[in-house]
Amino acid sequence: MAVLKVAILGFGTVGEGAYRTIISHGDELAGVLGKKVEVAAVLIRNKQKKRDIAPDVLLTTDFEEILQLPQLDIVIEAIVDKEPTFTYLKQAIERGCHIITANKEMFAHHGSELQELAEKNNVSIGFEATVAGGIPVIQTLRQLLKINRVQQIQGILNGTSNFILTEMREKQHSFAESLAQAQKNGYAEADPTNDVEGFDAFYKTMILSRIAFGEEPEWPKVERVGITGITSELIDAATKLDLRFKHVASLSKEAGQIKASVKPVLVGNEHPFYHVEGVENAVNVYSDIVGRITLQGPGAGMFPTASAVIEDLVYVYQNRSARKKYAQTTTEYCEQNEEKKQELWLVQGLHDILPTVTIIDEVGNGIRVIKAAKSDLEQLESIRYFAILGEVEQKEAVVV
Repeated sequence: MAVLKVAILGFGTVGEGAYRTIISHGDELAGVLGKKVEVAAVLIRNKQKKRDIAPDVLLTTDFEEILQLPQLDIVIEAIVDKEPTFTYLKQAIERGCHIITANKEMFAHHGSELQELAEKNNVSIGFEATVAGGIPVIQTLRQLLKINRVQQIQGILNGTSNFILTEMREKQHSFAESLAQAQKNGYAEADPTNDVEGFDAFYKTMILSRIAFGEEPEWPKVERVGITGITSELIDAATKLDLRFKHVASLSKEAGQIKASVKPVLVGNEHPFYHVEGVENAVNVYSDIVGRITLQGPGAGMFPTASAVIEDLVYVYQNRSARKKYAQTTTEYCEQNEEKKQELWLVQGLHDILPTVTIIDEVGNGIRVIKAAKSDLEQLESIRYFAILGEVEQKEAVVV
């Protein structure tokens, strides 16, 4: 049987998971592809570290050695940081290799350039693992966009932040205690900034925008708010209202402009994100024909992410060419101007009541549920406010 030769860059959680899955599911891959998939090389940082890798696999710290292999068909990149990974993948494409990446930061910054280079070299790019671990959101969007017009995407895209918010509510721990537990469990890095400040979810949101709308919003205009300001007091207030804090990425196209945000919001028990707990991810897609669909599953981990990588391996080989670019869509999701739309908010520190603000409920400790336009809240100083998504049970307005 003919053979496909694969190189894996990096042998951490994702790289090892991809290697082990290729070994364990070799028969299934051969059945689908008509070729046996073999790992020819693994790029590592430390040759002295013991690894469970077959002796006939090239282990090297030098990417040039991999490029010099007599046969190299697919390169799987599972490292971190923008460089040297971007350079490695450019070189692999120029060599004529299909590429697969799980590196959301690098791909958010350089995905378009890699896509153009892949088109010139008649190869394909797989990047399912950059967005939501084992959830096949990119493949789902590709399928929907054949006919459907995507109008809105919302997602819980970072398992670490979701775990912290779940811990704070379920165990009544502080943010610091919940972060420490996430680090102990291996969900958060020693420096958790990318996760808790929303950078990780932001990069994933830009990748989704490119798929859904064929373009991205201007990065500086995207509202990005982390979860570090969520206190136990706010969690308790939300729980009394049967609401839960979730760190949600949102995308829509309004008046020809891409609108995007990554921020903490509140959801009620009718919202599809209400029961998305721990390190799970979820993506809700609204399109004009099928309506709303929600995908939920593990957003990280060795085998969930390896699943995305291996599915991409099949995708890139069967599709061969990257000639099909991201679809441009003119669909707009705009019921009314967002800044003027009356919405429900959980607010803290609201003292000056504007005529256009309706108080729905008094939770206590200066925390209230109100109905107002975002533009009204932006006029007020020293308050914190969080949008409440979806339908929630409302009490009669409180008269003040």
